[in-house]
Amino acid sequence: MTNDIAVVIPCFNVGAHIATVIRALPPEIAWIIAVDDCSIDDTAKILRELQQENAKIVYLRHERNQGVGGAMLSGFRKSLELNSAVTIKIDGDSQMDSAYIPQLVRPILQGAVDYTKGNRFRDFQALKQMPVIRRIGNLGLSFCIKAASGYWNIFDPTNGFIAISNEMLRTIKFGRIHHRFFFESSMLIELYHANCVIQEIPMLCGLPLFLFGALYGLVNFIKYGSSHVSAPTGTVVIPTLLIILGFQLLLAAITFDVANYPKKKDTLAST
Repeated sequence: MTNDIAVVIPCFNVGAHIATVIRALPPEIAWIIAVDDCSIDDTAKILRELQQENAKIVYLRHERNQGVGGAMLSGFRKSLELNSAVTIKIDGDSQMDSAYIPQLVRPILQGAVDYTKGNRFRDFQALKQMPVIRRIGNLGLSFCIKAASGYWNIFDPTNGFIAISNEMLRTIKFGRIHHRFFFESSMLIELYHANCVIQEIPMLCGLPLFLFGALYGLVNFIKYGSSHVSAPTGTVVIPTLLIILGFQLLLAAITFDVANYPKKKDTLAST
């Protein structure tokens, strides 16, 4: 592991955990950028004390709470200022295992990718501990984020345990990053465009056709079913064709996205 790695920790009322998080970080980390997002507990006091025993800690404080995205943007700017090669995000509440950091940064340092992230759905122990409602919600949200970002190849887009090369970080438009709960998803969308892969969205055509066909068919099914009258052939055929056509266009859109998600140039050349 290189010594040009910075870890950014967004901190909001994490006084009970932050010391454990920082002390568990690998010794090879060059900079530990702790961004105190206007905490009202003893987070600031603990970070100041930790800074006395660990010269790697860079302490930043927001005078107004800006959310996890706002804290990360401050951390990103400081990492770029320090000329780090890679920036990692890890939360200050001790919910992320820093033992995975080498696995996160290795593909970036090898030049294979620009951005890596964790996947909770590959950890069956963690998955079993996740409430069923939250699992279902995550899957639904994941699909929406995939559709918005174009990254159909990832399975857990809301996971906040990420690493990014600072070369890529310099191309991101920070003004478009969401400051609060949608930080991870807005990052994915900006990363897609920052890698110069322009995405057409044919599903803007397919989705309305599919929904209109389904709604039109449902309304007529209820109408003719309740009156015990056979529906005309055209009334059956039209929504069926719209549903089939819309679904085919959605599949085509997904296929297009999967084939065109951002790749490294050497990967593209070898395919």
